Amino acid sequence: MHVLVTGAAGFVGRPLMAALLAAGWRVRMAVRRPMDPPEPGMEVAAVGDIGPDTDWAAALAGADVVIHLAARVHQGGRNDALAHQRINARGTRHLAEAAAAAGVRRFVFLSSTKVMGDVSPADRPWRETDAPRPTDSYGRSKLEAERALHEIASRTGMEVVILRPPLVYGPGVRANFRALMDAVVRGLPLPLGAVDNRRSLVFVGNLVDAILRCADDPRAAGQTFFVCDGEDVSTPALIRQVAVALGRPARLVRVPPALLVFGARLLGRGARATRLLGSLAIDGSHLRATLGWEPPYGLRDGLAQTARAYQAERRAAAGGQAAA
Repeated sequence: MHVLVTGAAGFVGRPLMAALLAAGWRVRMAVRRPMDPPEPGMEVAAVGDIGPDTDWAAALAGADVVIHLAARVHQGGRNDALAHQRINARGTRHLAEAAAAAGVRRFVFLSSTKVMGDVSPADRPWRETDAPRPTDSYGRSKLEAERALHEIASRTGMEVVILRPPLVYGPGVRANFRALMDAVVRGLPLPLGAVDNRRSLVFVGNLVDAILRCADDPRAAGQTFFVCDGEDVSTPALIRQVAVALGRPARLVRVPPALLVFGARLLGRGARATRLLGSLAIDGSHLRATLGWEPPYGLRDGLAQTARAYQAERRAAAGGQAAA
């Protein structure tokens, strides 16, 4: 089987490429500029920037499956909404149209739980049958891409599979999860000890395994799946488990969540505090029941691997500074 992967150099893409090669796939990675293949047996297709005008002809030649990971995430810039629309929505539609015209059999799209919103119901996790209600331009762009894929699939017969992960963690993770590990290592007091919520996460190894299954399992065709570790935790419980994995104490301070939200609103960050303190839980049972899939890694294993990579990175950085 011949697969084209976009976003192959990213956090999810790197381990996915290795897993595809190990499974015997012919792998082609779409990149912006020409480069040498990073691994033997891997092909490279330079396509420039991904958007509604990208020329995909050479990259798609002979491909049986497309795995579309590339996306514009939150950059904090003023033009985020336009970039989300151009890359995530229109760019995905354009790639899917080109893939269908090239005879690609299956298109696997990495969407996001952001299509649902920021906070799940208090009494239960989100399910695939719930109505999406995105609250930002990123979530809206991903939802628009999902709808475009369904329309293209119904018109062309190309099989589409959509995966919606929550927060993804693992070796090399950045952004908020990296900031959390930094805070634990520095021994900073975190005023989240009184938070009572439920959060779903997915280890990158579990996400890669699910993507592999969705790329060739006939039962996945036409499906939309939430994918997660299946071990929801509260924010304080997650911090404690991260601290254990890092071999550090968890310095949690019990501050009433209402007071945290009030303080955040005074600073103009009320919406961010609501997202942090609220629940974001998803039900991954549809994926497990449909494909018989089980996550190969538990939360403890995933956090241990993440912590080891983080500590190795810190040691390497410290060694480089000492050498300088």
